[in-house]
Amino acid sequence: MQFSSKLLEEAVNEFSKLPGIGSKTALRLVLHLLNQRQDEVDRFGNTLIKLRKEIKFCTNCGNISDTPVCTICSHTKRERSLVCVVEDSRDVMAIENTNQFNGLYHVLNGLISPMEGIGPSDLNIERLVERVRLGEVSEVILALNPTIEGDTTIFYLYKKLKDFDIKVTTIARGIAFGGEIEYADEVTLGRSIMTRVPYENSLLR
Repeated sequence: MQFSSKLLEEAVNEFSKLPGIGSKTALRLVLHLLNQRQDEVDRFGNTLIKLRKEIKFCTNCGNISDTPVCTICSHTKRERSLVCVVEDSRDVMAIENTNQFNGLYHVLNGLISPMEGIGPSDLNIERLVERVRLGEVSEVILALNPTIEGDTTIFYLYKKLKDFDIKVTTIARGIAFGGEIEYADEVTLGRSIMTRVPYENSLLR
């Protein structure tokens, strides 16, 4: 792609680094910004800068938050003995949208993937074990994507948690293998949460 401006080329290259954004889409976005008023572009840029500088991750569950402890963990009416383990904050949002879950969450910030060099120590796993060890948790729901990486992570977590006096369950497979939780419709995802099954059952198949 030939550019008439070095500044334009640099901006397009930066936008192209975003997931799912190719060079043509990046160019369209950059040209759109160039056609906006200066104050609107300034607000857009300052919002991103503020986001990166001031965003926090909940010290309890690892979810994205504006405060040290997120609004879900600090909510007094949530079921604190029930913890749903997810890959990232997008899955928290997806499950919350179902209005079928009233417990707490634990965000791993990834899945075990040897091919990508991601091991258990790279994920927010020890904090989960610590939460269970404190004795307030009675059930852990493993709500991870039905992929090889998701199943590998679920099996690892089960081995870490099986000796504690808690239930370890997984969401029902209403979501096709290879699918992603964040893209599941709310009805399917809600039913998968409500009809969760003990993880041991899947080991006996």
